[in-house]
Amino acid sequence: MFERDLNDRILTLKLAHKKASALDLELCDALRGAIEEAATDNAVGALILTGSGTIFSAGVDLPRMIESGNKYIQPFVESLDAALRALFLFPKPAVAAVNGHAIAGGAILAFACDYRIMCRGRIGVPELLVGVPFPPLALEIVRFAIPRQHIQSMVYLGRTIEAEEARAMGIIDEFVALEDLPTRARVIASQLAGVAPGPFQITKRQLREPFLHDAARIAGTSADTIDAIWAAKETHERIRVYLAKTIGKKG
Repeated sequence: MFERDLNDRILTLKLAHKKASALDLELCDALRGAIEEAATDNAVGALILTGSGTIFSAGVDLPRMIESGNKYIQPFVESLDAALRALFLFPKPAVAAVNGHAIAGGAILAFACDYRIMCRGRIGVPELLVGVPFPPLALEIVRFAIPRQHIQSMVYLGRTIEAEEARAMGIIDEFVALEDLPTRARVIASQLAGVAPGPFQITKRQLREPFLHDAARIAGTSADTIDAIWAAKETHERIRVYLAKTIGKKG
């Protein structure tokens, strides 16, 4: 599901799941476990999350979701939330080395990291075009990462943008050449790993705590509604239409 490499206290997790590292129950469970293990491993000073080929992650595995039915959806949504929570609250530095397209849940994985470097492809959150609402924590991570002046247009219009534009908008931190991505990611990860771990962890938590509170508050009032929409037949029909338009594949 992913390749794991630990070198000089920098742990690299390279997504390598099926064709496009789409997020399914198994990948989310494995990713959460790897991140939680790294959080308590004294040999790990920082994390780099990257992908394979020309894709970082294509987001939720939509065909799997609509084919598997309601018995799959609830455990998957819970697993996705757990993976995002583990990454967003990872107590050490996390760098996203975005090697290609980072769409929907793939973009949110990158947004959950502390520093985002991208070399090519598109990034964005087209959930509303797909026809699904954001789970509360996922939307708070989006709100945390996208500058305020751009968030409504990115979310409401479901925009996906090229890496250079994402850098200009402040959605990613650096745009680099493909061949420079691994080295640059290690440089940043090493630099962040050199920060005193106690103060780093406290400061990171302080920066993210308000968004966690908002996610918990929203979940308390709308989680059941969101879950029902994800499971609804009408939603799955919208997803089929979206898949047919974007990748010519019907679920």
